[in-house]
Amino acid sequence: MSLDVSPALLEQAERGEVDEADFVDCVRTSLPYAWEMISSLVAQLKVDGGEFADNQTPPPNEQARGQLLRALASDAIRGALQRHFGVRLAFQNCHRVAVFPLDASVDDRLAKFTSVRGQLLNQSPELRDC
Repeated sequence: MSLDVSPALLEQAERGEVDEADFVDCVRTSLPYAWEMISSLVAQLKVDGGEFADNQTPPPNEQARGQLLRALASDAIRGALQRHFGVRLAFQNCHRVAVFPLDASVDDRLAKFTSVRGQLLNQSPELRDC
């Protein structure tokens, strides 16, 4: 899934620096499932507090799964989303998105989530094809 880049945003890129707010808006409109997932997790983290908020429900279809993969596999998109929302994003399998606050007090929990052990413990036969 590619981003739906407007001619104006493409022109910005061709001229040099791109306004990050314009880029984030492009991501929001191009990847609505991923945007909603991340923004809802950020809201959950703010309301509930705690070390992190995560989603453990697989996407409803391949298009939604592709949006999550696109958003979290691209360094530029992922970085822009982290800066926009003021969080650190983590990702396991093809759907388990987690948001962590920037606070260093959760560094150990983030390290556990993103560890090889954490990845292995998050496996299940239902997710083999994702």
